Amino acid sequence: MGKLDGQVALISGGSRGQGEVQGRLFAQEGASVVLADVLDAEGELVAASINDTGGDAVYHHLDVTEQSQWASVVDAVVEQYGRLDILINNAGIARLKLIEDSSLQEYLEVIQINQVGVWLGMQAAIPAMKAAGGGCIINTSSTAGLEGYPGLGAYVSSKFAVRGMTKVAAQELGRFNIRVNSVHPGPIDTPMIRDPQIASRAADDTSFNGPIPRVGRPEEVAAMMLFIAADATYSTGSEFVIDGGLTAGSALTRQAD
Repeated sequence: MGKLDGQVALISGGSRGQGEVQGRLFAQEGASVVLADVLDAEGELVAASINDTGGDAVYHHLDVTEQSQWASVVDAVVEQYGRLDILINNAGIARLKLIEDSSLQEYLEVIQINQVGVWLGMQAAIPAMKAAGGGCIINTSSTAGLEGYPGLGAYVSSKFAVRGMTKVAAQELGRFNIRVNSVHPGPIDTPMIRDPQIASRAADDTSFNGPIPRVGRPEEVAAMMLFIAADATYSTGSEFVIDGGLTAGSALTRQAD
């Protein structure tokens, strides 16, 4: 038996990176997994791969900034599976730019995906979870939702907002047996951190001064997500930090030449 047998999980940003690994793990644990993203070709391949290995997965196109698309995806999930038990708001982007040098458009692009997308996802999932008798919402924040990083003003703003929204939602939804928690990864080896704009911050495993001096693995974040969804049944409004101890007193620093 799997830890998530009979449950249905919707994962935004599920075509690659953390979302893909979470989808694979949740399927291994018995969940029916719905991957949602704008990267359609990649998402279809991931879903097919999960199905080929005995899991149950489907892919849906989803621009997380569009309220109507969220409604359509949740409706499709309920129509196909009859319920929605788990939502992981995982989609996100980062842009490395000083506040002084950023345009409003650049700032809002990050806010729309990372912050508004999470808000819309929670809003869309709530009725289905109420109908199912409860559920679990996991919002992907970041260590950037716990402390500031120069050059990441928009990203930090969005991730602090996700942290706050999570606490509000937890208070509003607890009486419906819906738990809402945030996860705060440090640097994780995904396409986001390898983006040329971000790579200078994390060129290799020696770029960090945390107690565990390496970049985290997506599998480690997925394991935390599984714990929250399956085992942390008395936790809501909580912050689950997975950063190798980075925020225990050390700061993300650029490797010296």
